[in-house]
Amino acid sequence: MKDKRKIILVGDKVLIDPSKDTEKTEGGLYLPAGVKQKEKVQGGYIIKTGPGFPMPAEDEEITEPWESNEYSDIDYLPLQAQEGDYALFLKKKSIEIEIEKKKYLIIPHHAILVLMREDYMNEHE
Repeated sequence: MKDKRKIILVGDKVLIDPSKDTEKTEGGLYLPAGVKQKEKVQGGYIIKTGPGFPMPAEDEEITEPWESNEYSDIDYLPLQAQEGDYALFLKKKSIEIEIEKKKYLIIPHHAILVLMREDYMNEHE
């Protein structure tokens, strides 16, 4: 993808560049045939993440959300997933999109089963 700034993901969504279906993931994990066929687990690299889960406003003066037009003060609980991580996720929760003639998947953060991060893997060897 040439320009990631054009894509803005909402909430807890994650944009993934899916890997080809193989027995072994690029991160080195082996997926048994039963897992791939029954559970529909897939892997891929995270390209972009949304801001996270919106947190309730701390301003007690506002009693109803529609009484204010201020959306810039919204705080988010950040996601555990980060750009560049390799993720194993439940494929049935994914939505396929096409950007610049390439297919990507958008998944909710809760569909991610495992994250593999290069920095973490190098530190713990």
